[in-house]
Amino acid sequence: MKILVVDDEKDIQPLFEQRFRKEIKTGEVEFVFSFSGEEALVCLGNCQHEAVLILSDINMPGMSGLELLSKIKEKPHLPPPVVMMITAYGDAENYDRAMELGADDFITKPVDFNALKGKIKSLE
Repeated sequence: MKILVVDDEKDIQPLFEQRFRKEIKTGEVEFVFSFSGEEALVCLGNCQHEAVLILSDINMPGMSGLELLSKIKEKPHLPPPVVMMITAYGDAENYDRAMELGADDFITKPVDFNALKGKIKSLE
């Protein structure tokens, strides 16, 4: 499964690679990282919609994760990617807005990687 992780915090990449080391090694998952919403849109265009799951931070400079979500959902992909929003702020306003825009799930930081692995397995 190809997973696109979108977060302006560059230290997220080694964290995901360490937490999913076994799954990456066995080929269960493949991560692609983008560090802005704009970069993620370019990546999605170049990946020919290979990303099955998109994990996006909400609060990023430039294009926010909610703006990215809106752009992803306005251009239907087949099959449509699952989009999970990640935020340090578990407030109702961000949650409600993400759900209105079509988010499939909402995850608060710090990320519970065991729970995330369970969610990923349920998508297979």
